[in-house]
Amino acid sequence: MQEKSTILIFLDDDVKPLAEVVSPVNFELDTRKIVDGKHTLKIVSKDPHGKEGLRLIPFEVRNGPAISIEGISENDVVDGVLPIMINAYSKGDSKVFYIEGSETPQSIPAWVWILIIGFVGWALFYLIRYISITQL
Repeated sequence: MQEKSTILIFLDDDVKPLAEVVSPVNFELDTRKIVDGKHTLKIVSKDPHGKEGLRLIPFEVRNGPAISIEGISENDVVDGVLPIMINAYSKGDSKVFYIEGSETPQSIPAWVWILIIGFVGWALFYLIRYISITQL
């Protein structure tokens, strides 16, 4: 019979492993039991001869309500009065979809205003040209 490697799965800097299994394995990580924020999954494998392999997988947990902020970004340099819009919404559960509050309202981007102003200016130009030709 073939000897198999042992796999130890750690979360962050915990000394006690989440699981100690024999390879190959399917493992489900329940993020609902982990606090929101940045974490590292550390996987240590030991072969039958005692050699070890290590793999670190950084990830971020966000089980709580999502927070969306418009009006300020990270590391912005600002002055004066700053209008800021904050929205927080939960994903709900996978069986029910909540429309109310599930989308973040956003202001209209500047490029859309530029397109609208350009189109209105173009339309006014041709309207004035049309009126001046018909009056002749």
